[in-house]
Amino acid sequence: MARQRAERRKAEDTQGQDAIFRGTGGGDAKLKGESFKDARSVRGTPNAAIPAFILGEELADIADKDPRIVVLTADLANANRTRDFAARHPDRFFNLGIAEKNMLTIAAGMASCGMIAYAATFGSFCAILGAEQAKTDCAYPGMKVRLIGHHSGMSMGFYGTSHHALEDLAITRTIADLTVICATDANHLRAILRASVDHPGAMYIRLGRGRDPVVYPEVPANFRIGKAATLRKGGDLTVITCGSEVRASLDAAELLAKQGIETRVIDMHTIKPLDAAAIRKVARETGAIMTVEEHNITGGLGSAVAEVLVEGERLPFLRHGIPDEFVPVGPPAALYAHYKLDAAGIAKKAKSFLATAGRR
Repeated sequence: MARQRAERRKAEDTQGQDAIFRGTGGGDAKLKGESFKDARSVRGTPNAAIPAFILGEELADIADKDPRIVVLTADLANANRTRDFAARHPDRFFNLGIAEKNMLTIAAGMASCGMIAYAATFGSFCAILGAEQAKTDCAYPGMKVRLIGHHSGMSMGFYGTSHHALEDLAITRTIADLTVICATDANHLRAILRASVDHPGAMYIRLGRGRDPVVYPEVPANFRIGKAATLRKGGDLTVITCGSEVRASLDAAELLAKQGIETRVIDMHTIKPLDAAAIRKVARETGAIMTVEEHNITGGLGSAVAEVLVEGERLPFLRHGIPDEFVPVGPPAALYAHYKLDAAGIAKKAKSFLATAGRR
């Protein structure tokens, strides 16, 4: 118990550092003994552009007008900044300590009494450790619980496999009546939280480490749960992505454009219900599709898109993400480069894919 608390305290301290921890440059990063920072890493990101930093603030704003909103966390009020909610609505904030499963069950109980419960903890402890509670206590009875899994993917790099959440999308999208959605940046998260209030049933909202670069300069007014967003036009290739990989995919599309490859980029933020119509549309209009995700390629976004395509359109298709393995321990920036999930890596993978498919 003492060790777990120490880990959380360390995570909270790290969250407050200026270093962005996510590399934006390309190249082959070594995972051992090599610094991996670029200018943006040193410079840091404004608090307003950090999803983990606006979570409590946005929920507090919503709660100002809606007395049904309650927020729960599992000893992570600093790391996920739900302390900002606690400061403004202390009577509607509950810290359950290191008891994530209990937290989800309690949230379901509150929802059964008419509350809308937002329960936040690390993605690995929310969707993976708490899968049974998410299914039986939240989704099955249709409770309005919003499971918020922050620090998802491999963004907890140094903490290792126990803290990596690379299976959460695969798990949650197989749970009936559970909406699954990925936040891209701070403004996108605001839109998701606002839309979540009146959304029926339970939801899993996946966040990154909270230092995701800006994709949406303003809160997207046309945001709809279950409706994908086209962020870049192109006819040679479509990249369907979500969450932390949206910015990297847009940057990769810019690199590919310099090589004469016009790439469409789709933010498939809602994994369930999936926007199948958008997938079929790009299958008709572009020559190939590539999915990019910070998740195991088995069962995640790529698998969901493949399920749509196999029932209809046939075209070159590639799933790009984490292969079926446990990732090494290391700084997140180095891990993104290692798995070619930074801009340069995505561009390189896309170009190779098109060449193999005979499209270039």
